[in-house]
Amino acid sequence: MFGKITIIGDGAMGSACAMMLCAKGLDVTMWGHDAEQLAEIESLRENVRFLPGYKLPGSLKFEGRDDRAMAGAELFVSAVPCQFMRGVWGRLKDNLPPGAPIVSVAKGIEQETLLRPCEILAAVLGRGHAYAALSGPTIADELVRGLPATATAASEDEGLAESIQLTFNSHTFRVYTNTDLVGVELCGAAKNVVAIAAGIIDGMGLGDNAKAALLGRGLAEIRRLGLAMGAKEATFAGLSGLGDLVTTCISPTGRNRSFGERIGRGMSAEEALAATHSVVEGAATCRGVLALAAKHNVEMPISDAIGSILSGQKSVQEAVEDLMSRRLRAE
Repeated sequence: MFGKITIIGDGAMGSACAMMLCAKGLDVTMWGHDAEQLAEIESLRENVRFLPGYKLPGSLKFEGRDDRAMAGAELFVSAVPCQFMRGVWGRLKDNLPPGAPIVSVAKGIEQETLLRPCEILAAVLGRGHAYAALSGPTIADELVRGLPATATAASEDEGLAESIQLTFNSHTFRVYTNTDLVGVELCGAAKNVVAIAAGIIDGMGLGDNAKAALLGRGLAEIRRLGLAMGAKEATFAGLSGLGDLVTTCISPTGRNRSFGERIGRGMSAEEALAATHSVVEGAATCRGVLALAAKHNVEMPISDAIGSILSGQKSVQEAVEDLMSRRLRAE
C-alpha cells in the first residue's frame, strides 16, 4: 500500500481519486499543468469546471511547481487525457523519482502512434518504472458521492497491481487485480467509441432493442481486436470490458454518450464537440481504434460507422442503414 501519492492532472477523475485517497487518510498532492487553474481549485476547494458541487478535502495539497509536486511521492496517478499524456510527462520526467511506479486512469489510444496510455508512459519515461492501469465503470460523480463502485488494477507486475488494489480499495470502492494490461486498456479505449454510437441511438430515439444490440455487437468487435492484440479472453466479460461498456453507454452524464446524443439529434460532429466542455476521448480515439483494426485485419463495423460519421463521409441515417443491411452471418 502506498502512503504518499501525487496525482498528475486536475480534471474530474483526478479530483475523484484525490477525494477517495484523502478519505483513507493518505498523503495526497495534486498537480495541474496550469498553475493559475490549480490555484483557483485550491482557493475554492472545489473543481468547479470538471466536478462542480463537491468540496475537496482540507487535507488535499496542491502544488504547481513540478519539482515539489514530484518530490518524495511513492506512487503517481496519471489522470491526464490520453492525447495530452506525452506532453505532460515529457515536461515532468526530469523530476520523477527513480523507479517510481505510475498508475494511469486515462482511457484512449494516442492518434499518431496507436499507443495505449501505459505504452505512452513507457515511451516517454523508459523502462525504469512500473506501470499500471486503474479502469472500470467509474463515473467520477458517483465515486465522490460514495455510491458503490468497482474497478480493475491491471499491471504486468502483479505486486504493483496488488499494492494499487490496497491503496484504492475502500468500503465503497472495490478493486480487483488483473495482469492483462493490454486487454484492460484496450477495452477502456474502444468502449468510448461504442458509447458515441449509443448516444446516437438515444438521440434518434431508436429504442432499447437497438441499444442492447449495439452493446452486444460492440463488445464482440472490441473482443476481436483485443484477442488479435494478445489480450486475454476473460477480460472482456469483466469490469473493464462489459462493465465499463454498459456504464459508458447508459450514463446520462457520460461525455461520449452525450456527444453522440447531440449528433443523433441533428448536430454535426463539430457542433457536438463545441457543445461539450471536456475531452471526448471516443472522438479522438476512434481513428486510432480503426487503424489498429486495419493493422490486425479485424472487422469493426460499428467503429467504422462512427468513424464515417465523425469524418463527414456518411450521415447518421446512412450509417445506420449500412449496419442493418450488412451481409447476414452467424453470431
